[in-house]
Amino acid sequence: MVPDQPSPEFSADRHTIETPEQMTLDFTVAGIGSRFLAMSIDTSIQAGVAIVLFIILAVAGAFTALRAQATWIGALLVAGLFLLTFAYFAVFEILWNGQTPGKRMVGIRVVKDSGRPLTPPETIGRNLLRIVDQLPALYAVGIVVALCNAQNRRLGDFLAGSIVIREGSLAEIKPVWQASETPAAPSSPVIGVSSLSVDDLVLMDTFLNRRSDLAADVRARMADEILRKLSPKLSLPPQGEQSAESILETLAYQRRSTGAYS
Repeated sequence: MVPDQPSPEFSADRHTIETPEQMTLDFTVAGIGSRFLAMSIDTSIQAGVAIVLFIILAVAGAFTALRAQATWIGALLVAGLFLLTFAYFAVFEILWNGQTPGKRMVGIRVVKDSGRPLTPPETIGRNLLRIVDQLPALYAVGIVVALCNAQNRRLGDFLAGSIVIREGSLAEIKPVWQASETPAAPSSPVIGVSSLSVDDLVLMDTFLNRRSDLAADVRARMADEILRKLSPKLSLPPQGEQSAESILETLAYQRRSTGAYS
């Protein structure tokens, strides 16, 4: 199993996590440029929604029967803009595992510096600090703070212990185990490989790396148990003559090639 607290190492554009199982996860840290582009896309979406909200409230205020409720309409407008500004990011990042529409289009994602997804409270706290990060305008504080650290973190990232990585980072993680040859694709495609988490990938790699040290019966039994654990997330083709170990090799290669984090 993957430990709760792997040991991270830092470099200018890489984030490496070395686990006690001697597994290494190496992520590419998103640059300020890609983060700013994602922010620009999200801001454009927010601006579009805000314009629609203004139009709806303006039309509502034009009706004589609603003019007496001007105070309430104004309060709703302020509340709506606040939620649009801050809840937008938190809600999307909770529902989409660290991505907003802008981040998804650019291909970046927010994760913990341990490689795990953020919890909802961490995501909310991270995004509430946008109030400070965006001061005095155009996220000036956030940009200055990001420029002053190797991982391009803003204040919200320091609070949540998060980093922003490139979505394709997982495809670049190299296995420490070696197969005799690149596993062949199964006769039918495996559906659901992208739903396997990084924890699942590390579990497979840990077994495949250490299998040669195991007795044959223990090795076969562990492979069967790991495959049984992962099967609910997958739609596997008929196993045929393929061993569980061979299927795990194929799954590890295919999961890494998706380049997605979940």
